[in-house]
Amino acid sequence: MKTKTLIMISVIIFSGIIIALSGGCASTETITAKSGAQLWGENCMRCHNSPSPADYSDAQWETIGMHMKLRANITTDEEKKIVEFLQSAN
Repeated sequence: MKTKTLIMISVIIFSGIIIALSGGCASTETITAKSGAQLWGENCMRCHNSPSPADYSDAQWETIGMHMKLRANITTDEEKKIVEFLQSAN
């Protein structure tokens, strides 16, 4: 299970790097179409290495999501998608 999670995280990080290197600002439509995994890779990795989804419980991810929504300046929809992704991978 850990290997599967690490592979998934690596793919997401790589995807985020590719997207970041492609430049340009995304439209609102593009952001709302993104999955929680994509948003996690693009937003959380900007400032720090994210922990494994298994490091925290579902309730803890909700609290972390609320905190990081303010810190990372993400929308409520983005926060919800990211938290749901982390909880599903937990």
